[in-house]
Amino acid sequence: MLPTIISWAAVGLVTVTSAGLLLQRDWRWDLGLLTAQYVGVAILVGQHWPLGMAAAKLVTGWMTTAALAITLTALPPNEEPAEGFWPQGRTFRLFMIGIVVMLAAALTPKLQETLSGIGAPVVAGTVILVGVGLVHLATNSEILRVIVSLLTVLSGFETLYAALEGSVLVAALLAAVTLGLGLVGAYLLIASTPEESL
Repeated sequence: MLPTIISWAAVGLVTVTSAGLLLQRDWRWDLGLLTAQYVGVAILVGQHWPLGMAAAKLVTGWMTTAALAITLTALPPNEEPAEGFWPQGRTFRLFMIGIVVMLAAALTPKLQETLSGIGAPVVAGTVILVGVGLVHLATNSEILRVIVSLLTVLSGFETLYAALEGSVLVAALLAAVTLGLGLVGAYLLIASTPEESL
């Protein structure tokens, strides 16, 4: 009973954090929400992986977030550019989050039947992370937001894949991909800053 409650609380956490990443526009909040999101992902991954491997997933996510935070604090402050995508606004983003949550509610029972033994919280968390991450990726063009959305989609994939494969080598490979994505994002943030402002 308690593990089920914790699992559904983790689904609620990844829902709130991924929605917050889509709705707000400040990089400090982005990184704080991403840090909290990795806690929820580690709890969901811990349903099928040993505690040490789930903790490694958490630490990898936090290291990636720290690399982005160190890079952003070293860069000069700049104004947020206006989004060039249509449609814009919080109302549209809230509508898209609602669609993803309804999609997760509809798909979870069917996917749980197809992929037996995974558990409804893991399936729901996966659909929400991948869905909201793809919406985030489709509605943003800034480097940080693209990297954060890719990390969200990758977290959703890792949550599902952890239930299917418990190999230490695969866990290490996924951790390397997460760290690599964070380092590429840090490099692109530095490279996109004009030299005279550094």
